[in-house]
This record gives sequence, structure tokens and C-alpha cells, in this order.
Amino acid sequence: MKRVSIAMIFALLPGPFCAHAQWTLTKDQMIAYTAKNPYQRFEDGRPKVPDGILEKVKGLVIEEAWGAVRSGCSTGSGRGGGGGSGRGAGGAQAAGAPSGPGPGCFPNQFAGDWKILNPGKKLVGRAFTVQFMPTRPDVADALQAEAERKGLGRLRNQTVIDMLQPGDVIVVDLFGKIDGGTFVGDKLAYYIWKTTGTGMVVDGAMFWLGKIIPTGMPAYYRGTAPDALSNVMLTGINIPIRIGNATVMPGDVVLGDEEGLLFIPPHLVQPALDAAAGTQARDEWIKQKMDTRQYKSSELYGTPRDPALRKEMEDYIKAHPPAKQN
Repeated sequence: MKRVSIAMIFALLPGPFCAHAQWTLTKDQMIAYTAKNPYQRFEDGRPKVPDGILEKVKGLVIEEAWGAVRSGCSTGSGRGGGGGSGRGAGGAQAAGAPSGPGPGCFPNQFAGDWKILNPGKKLVGRAFTVQFMPTRPDVADALQAEAERKGLGRLRNQTVIDMLQPGDVIVVDLFGKIDGGTFVGDKLAYYIWKTTGTGMVVDGAMFWLGKIIPTGMPAYYRGTAPDALSNVMLTGINIPIRIGNATVMPGDVVLGDEEGLLFIPPHLVQPALDAAAGTQARDEWIKQKMDTRQYKSSELYGTPRDPALRKEMEDYIKAHPPAKQN
């Protein structure tokens, strides 16, 4: 089957949907909403973080990248930020701190509490976002009638699945729906796996897991049900979506591990890699010292109290700098 071009489909869609982002962002909107992206872009304007950078991200764990994503936040050290209050993830606000997040503060990029398919296998790629909503007949009928007039056929999960490219991670907002919220079974999951080489994120359900697991594809999902996708309508393709407590933009770098999912804005990917290199070097030094069994944990972790030990740790970190960006 010929793969459908996303640019072709967007060109056929009615103007108001493009202009108001109820269906997708225009190219100009995509560029404006991801203006800090330092990399090239796809034809529709979605940021295209290079494959070489994605390979490096596969070496990270979420905790190593989290600091760079929240580096501008005024307070808080935990993950979360679910309330959108402008406070740090820890909830409390320090005296004298600004009332909102500081520049570069992205506290709402982590989503946890998932069922994980093939745990232990990293999920890394560029976010391709999809939004479904509960069916409302008048809206669904209007969407479908317009799609049929433009020769698009029935709007469904395969409409977006056939737009995927290598390196994409499809991120699906199915509002946590389980019964009737099964985005894919084994055959469409296999197609996604072979097309993208990555995996998927479904804030909803999957089924036929017994046939998907042997492929080795990583996936994050909320539950399972035996029935097919139903009573929903496709309302957004490559728009901002909510996944748990995270706001996800098209082109964000998806990092999934045993902890959950981190959606890294493109301009923070290299800072995350740099921060991780320093963290890895520091952790290596601490564990090497612990291996000698000559120190109490408080003498090494967090900051060594002995100036000589502190200098030794700093020298070790300097001797193990982050790799340069490709």
C-alpha cells in the first residue's frame, strides 16, 4: 500500500482547521510554536532532531536529563508539575522567588505510571502527536464529510499510522480510555515497529499483546481491552497534546525507560546530554570511592565536605567532558 504523505493530506484539509489548529498546525504555526528548535525541520515544519543526537539520547536515563529540562525553574527538585501553577515540581515556592517558572523552565515534560511493553528497552525518537476525543456526532459527521469530499476515506487510527516516518514515535492522546480505547493490535503495531524502528506511546489501550511482545517493540500504554477502537473521533495531528501531566509538542524527543517518559524540547536535548555526562562522571567517582570502603556515604554524596575530596571529584568530572554535538 502506498504510504500517505502528511503534507498531501494537510493540503487537502479545509483552511479553518489548519488555521485554528483543530486539526493540525500550519507550517508557520509549527515554526512559531517551536521557535527555539536549533535543528532542521520536516516539510510540515516539525523539528527534526538529527539521528546522531537521537543515538546519544539512547544512552541516557530520565534522571540524567531531567535537570537540564528544569534548569530554569526557581524551586523544586522532583518530577511532576501537574497542576500548571507555575511552581516547581516539589509544590512549595521559595521566599523571594518569582511567582512563575523561570526562563527555560519546562517542569511539565514527565509522564509516569505506565504499563510498559518490553521493559528494559529504551524508547527514543521524535514525537508525532495524535489527539482523539470522545465522539460528538455533529463534529464527527462534519469531519468525516469533509474528509470524504477530499478523498481521504474514513478517518481512523490508520489515517495517522500511514503518515509515520523512520525515527518517529507516535504519541497518542486517547484521554486514558481503556474500553474501546485500543489504538492498535498486533498487525498495526507491527507496521509501526517496522516503519519507525522506535515504538509508541498510547494514553489509552492496546490489545493482542501476546503477539506484540515477541517483536521486541517498546510501548507505553495504560491498559488492555479485547474490543477495537470505538466511540472516539480523530481531532488532531501534530498539535500540542496532553499526556498525563506532560505537554507534548510535535518533534519533542521522546525518552522512555523504566521510570516513565520524558518529552524533551529540541533545544534542550544537547544540554541534557551535556548535563548527563557530568552526572555520569560524578556518579562514577562516588562509586569508585565507595568501593574502597574507606568513607561514609555523607562524606561523598551530595557534595564532599573535605576540600581535597571535592577537588578530586571536580578534577575527575573535568577529565570526562561531554561529547561534542555532531
